[in-house]
Amino acid sequence: MGICFGKRKKSTAEIVPQNQPTTTVRLYGSPRSTAYIRVALKYKAAAVSLRCVVADTCGGDDHNANENLVAAVEVAGSSSPQTERVSGPPSTLLQFIDTRFPHPPLLLQIGSAETTSLVAAVVKLTELQHRSMTWHLERLVRWTTDLVTRQNKRGGRGGEIDPTVGTARMEVRKLGRSYTQLLELMLEHAQMEERLLFPIFNFADPRICKAANEEHARDLPIMNGIKEDIKSIEVIDNGSPAYQEALSNFSKRLKSLQERYRQHFQEEERELLPYMEAAELNKEQQQRLLDECVDVMQESHSHNLFIFLLQGLLPHEAMRYLDLISMCSNKERTASMLQMIIEHRSDRTSKIEAIEDSKFESEYKEINGAMELRSGASSWAGAVPTAPWL
Repeated sequence: MGICFGKRKKSTAEIVPQNQPTTTVRLYGSPRSTAYIRVALKYKAAAVSLRCVVADTCGGDDHNANENLVAAVEVAGSSSPQTERVSGPPSTLLQFIDTRFPHPPLLLQIGSAETTSLVAAVVKLTELQHRSMTWHLERLVRWTTDLVTRQNKRGGRGGEIDPTVGTARMEVRKLGRSYTQLLELMLEHAQMEERLLFPIFNFADPRICKAANEEHARDLPIMNGIKEDIKSIEVIDNGSPAYQEALSNFSKRLKSLQERYRQHFQEEERELLPYMEAAELNKEQQQRLLDECVDVMQESHSHNLFIFLLQGLLPHEAMRYLDLISMCSNKERTASMLQMIIEHRSDRTSKIEAIEDSKFESEYKEINGAMELRSGASSWAGAVPTAPWL
């Protein structure tokens, strides 16, 4: 779902839609130093006809990612074209871009990675992973509910075939792939908490930490059982009563898992994560903890699963997640992850088409300085809170 990118060597954001005047943003700096801003522009390109061009003024050398950059905004199709320019570190350019192209907003968080403590970064990283997993569970529940509804419409034959998902069996396989990705993310997240965070919490309150460990152990068989349910549904005749029963039971189990994790995440954020500040780790310990939290979740920060993780976040949350990753000691990995996002391809042509295809309406509503997504979905496919190019 999102914006298609042609295969080319230049670092560009796609032009969408093409029948509108194109705004060109020229970034002057090394490819590495401009990577963060190029990611931000990919989000903006979902709402405006935008093209990003990098003018490498450093001869391809890898310079400091926080070096001063220059951005020039040029609007095509004007009788008297004017160019707006701004210079400064990436944070300054991001503020300019967010003001110049307000949708979707990327700067809802006050402060920046430089002003966030390392221990607070670990807490926020954990919370954002919770947000992503919660959204993906919601999406799968909607998808499954919609599949059950369509299956019941025509006596178990699933109604008309949706060309975007194919036959019922093809759709279940796609659902299974999405669940497998979510399962991998959830397992790595749980491993990170058990190995790194829970030992810290144990000093504060062993009883609470024990309960959290028990919840992880309790949920694992359920999560694996759902994966086996999907495999079983794939091989059952989709016109048989057994298929309808299996699909209905699967939907119920998925909803049950969603509710369990909703409560689990709320309890962790309310009862465990606040203890991080009280742990009184020194700066070296905090840095090591943040580094290890990302290291342990190696697959979650590799190509496909990292994109999957970001898909579950709102644009400002995704940019915040990148801010936190940039606080890690391994700057090469941070640069690689940014490049991974820049080079990511999608099979959709525009945000507008994606919304029309899924008959989904969404709007952002600002409440108390935060951004919420209000959704009125008639189809699972449209429940996407963030970058349509992902």
